[in-house]
Amino acid sequence: MRVEAGQELPELVKHPTTRQLVQYAGASGDFYEIHYDQEFARSVGLPGVILHGLLKAAFLGQLVTSWLGSHGRLRSLEVSYRGLDLPGRPLHCRGRVRSVEGSWAELELWTEDAEGRRTTVGSATVELEAG
Repeated sequence: MRVEAGQELPELVKHPTTRQLVQYAGASGDFYEIHYDQEFARSVGLPGVILHGLLKAAFLGQLVTSWLGSHGRLRSLEVSYRGLDLPGRPLHCRGRVRSVEGSWAELELWTEDAEGRRTTVGSATVELEAG
């Protein structure tokens, strides 16, 4: 696998649903009502239920590991949440290789909402397999 600075990762588009948020709440133990109860979410000033931040981080992790396949390992992942994402709207996961040094690569990652706003930004370090 050839990896170069500036290389774009293949886009991953997710289509989260409220059902998926309920399932994620059960799996993660994050039962804050803003993630599955529309009425509660609106009562605290949100437009409706919103995606869990850690679910968005997991989507970015999936972006990286799908791109790497068996050609490397994800060694670190950091994200910062910059905006709300709602179920029923596509979430675009994107990334780019920032730098490559030996068998290590630094990646820039982000999610975009349907309007192209970056709602989660982050970085990852990957170790590439020799070959």
